[in-house]
Amino acid sequence: MEKLGFLGSVLYVAAHPDDENTRLISYLANDKKAHTTYLSLTRGDGGQNLIGPEISELLGVMRTQELLMARSVDNGHQMFTRANDFGYSKNAEETIKIWDTEKVKADVVRAIRTTRPDVIINRFDHRTSGETHGHHTASGQLSYELFEKAADPTVYPNQLPHLSTWQPRRLFFNTSWWFYGSEEKFKKADKSALMSMDVGVFFPLLGKSNTEIAAESRSKHKCQGFGATGTRGLQMEYLELLKGDLPPGKSDIFEGINTTWSRVPNGASIQALVDDLLKNYKFTDPSTSIPALIDLYKKVQKTGDPFWKEIKSKEIVSLIAACSGLFLEARTNIHKLTPGEIFPLEIELINRAEVQMELTNIKAEGIQLDTIWTATLTPNEDIKWNTQRTVNLNIPNTAPYWLTQKGSLGTYYVEDQNMIGKPESDRNLKVFFTINILGNPFTFEKNVVYKYNSPENGETYRPLEIVPPLTVNVKEAVYVFAANKPKEVSVQVHAWAKDQQGSVVLPMPKGWTVTPDKFDFSFKEKGENKSFVFTVTPTSTPEEIDVTPIIHANDKTYTDAMINIQYDHIPYQTVLMKAEAKFSRLNIQTAAHRVAYVAGAGDEIPTSLRQIGCTVEIIKPEDISEEKLSTFQTLILGVRAYNTEENLKYKQAMIFDFVKKGGTVVVQYNVSNGLVTKELAPYPLTLSRNRVTVEEAEMRFLAPDHAVVNTPNKLTSKDFEGWVQERGLYFPSEWDKAFVPIFSCNDPGETPLDGSLLVAQYGEGYYIYTGLSFFRELPAGVSGAYRLFANLISLGHDSKP
Repeated sequence: MEKLGFLGSVLYVAAHPDDENTRLISYLANDKKAHTTYLSLTRGDGGQNLIGPEISELLGVMRTQELLMARSVDNGHQMFTRANDFGYSKNAEETIKIWDTEKVKADVVRAIRTTRPDVIINRFDHRTSGETHGHHTASGQLSYELFEKAADPTVYPNQLPHLSTWQPRRLFFNTSWWFYGSEEKFKKADKSALMSMDVGVFFPLLGKSNTEIAAESRSKHKCQGFGATGTRGLQMEYLELLKGDLPPGKSDIFEGINTTWSRVPNGASIQALVDDLLKNYKFTDPSTSIPALIDLYKKVQKTGDPFWKEIKSKEIVSLIAACSGLFLEARTNIHKLTPGEIFPLEIELINRAEVQMELTNIKAEGIQLDTIWTATLTPNEDIKWNTQRTVNLNIPNTAPYWLTQKGSLGTYYVEDQNMIGKPESDRNLKVFFTINILGNPFTFEKNVVYKYNSPENGETYRPLEIVPPLTVNVKEAVYVFAANKPKEVSVQVHAWAKDQQGSVVLPMPKGWTVTPDKFDFSFKEKGENKSFVFTVTPTSTPEEIDVTPIIHANDKTYTDAMINIQYDHIPYQTVLMKAEAKFSRLNIQTAAHRVAYVAGAGDEIPTSLRQIGCTVEIIKPEDISEEKLSTFQTLILGVRAYNTEENLKYKQAMIFDFVKKGGTVVVQYNVSNGLVTKELAPYPLTLSRNRVTVEEAEMRFLAPDHAVVNTPNKLTSKDFEGWVQERGLYFPSEWDKAFVPIFSCNDPGETPLDGSLLVAQYGEGYYIYTGLSFFRELPAGVSGAYRLFANLISLGHDSKP
């Protein structure tokens, strides 16, 4: 309610989910009462996932939802551009080159024109190219460049039929000790030109400090391991003015800006109404404020600024519902619906206040429901209406709008221009309730939801999905054919509608064969599924192909796979993407047939190794024993295992003894912060943040005669073609002379790095440390990465099982 009297807007700009300063966003939204929006240029597809196997596009879906959950805590709003997080970039020039710059610029201008900020705040310094992540610097550069251009009608004029030009008043850089290198340096720095504000304020109505709310918000970024502990008391934030005028008091970013109702035409008289509303509010009976809220709503409709009229009208309608305890819901007991399907719909309404209300109309979107249903909403009398409705035949499937068509490396393709900037797709099934409250009509919009009772959690909601009647999934994302021998390929067909008959085929290019030609299927009930096993024989020469199974049914073809993402901290996500698997015929051998794998932050390497004939057992650190290890030839430590598995520090002696007795240990990348032990290796080894981000970077052989590049697979430069996103990350910077560096590589114009793959003999076995990104390359089906990894796990072993 206090927000009704503040008409100020802020746009906070950064590059990724979790870049945002939740302390500042929460402070601006909850203390200043500003309309506060975070513009994340990307969705974070290129990051790592600490809690599950999702990477790339699916990780972007997860991180989008984590951002929305964070905003639900700190009360900010969320927007995105079409820029794709293609992985770590060392400078802004490379970033902007890979992004479709004009599209991303257009999206930033669109965000400015949409949110009409009085103030823009950059998370990152636009003057630091090459000193930090290129995406970070680029976000600051674009905001800086476009600060004035959003006001120019000749810039992206195609936006102007729906939006107006806008000139923000001020642009700041949200500086902190991090940008100075240390807290000590920041303490000594001259801050006289900086704005400063204490964001550690306490909210008596909430019983929490702002910094406690900010920590809760930041902790929603679970897949990035950003859980935060709340703090209390003084917490200073600093802003450096980049453009515009510096507020004289240097403590209030809105100083000198009219943020009252007098800034909008016909709005001057509204401020007094808001003041009276707050003055007369009764905590014990909020419904007494409803008449005043209705009067305020009517006044707002007569103002001349569409931007603030829309925002404040929505706030008032939401407050009317809250003050009356009005509960409106449209739900079903089915979680996935198909076009044309008849489903049960339950409508529930209850007015929990002594206020006159009458339902006059219910309409819907996505289904046929338009009824002049009148009902008096007697206080605290629950009304339920059960009906059967049919989903419209032309309704689109539910899917992340930025993934429905293939984009480029740097930019998503979005066909519907009206969707650009939105955090997620609009829901396709909606119900609109028109209710007369004290004789005044108000319309309330509700998504139809799937609701059920969970034995563990009780009342549980999930988004309702619209899906095609048939989907098809290939069991594995990659199939590796190490010889001319055929392999079985399992394809699952799932029916999401009743009475589905058809066939599924697995088309193959010339040189590959598949039997049988097709499988016929007939499903009577919704939810049935069946797996069909094709036998595929590869070509006789090395080749990589992408294969998509096709369903023929209902005089149509279906090629969508369904992927479900389920975690407790975000809403259930259903993603529809083209079903696809990579088939790779390559010349590969391995001498390691019995492999143990300690999983770190989720990856798919065990599945990949099984493709080349390895027997892989996933073990937990606490299960490591001398007896257990003796049954394996090779032990692999997953990505960030020494950051995430506390018990590993107690098992190092056993692991080193395993090597000493002839075993092979392969340790994948870890980060230097948060290691559970400093003794990663039997010899001294120092980790760094060194990385090579250009996936085409030349790999120079430093030890061309070493067994690891010759046995059992003879490696050449061709094995480093076709890698994805990067060469590797967090390479060691210093190591004992017992280690042999195998490769040297570097990004363009940079110093060569020799720590991507280090091999040391220890006793009768081998210890290997590598920062090469096998966790990306193997699931992507990169042939050369398979051959190299086969050599790593085979080192020191003969070819006999």
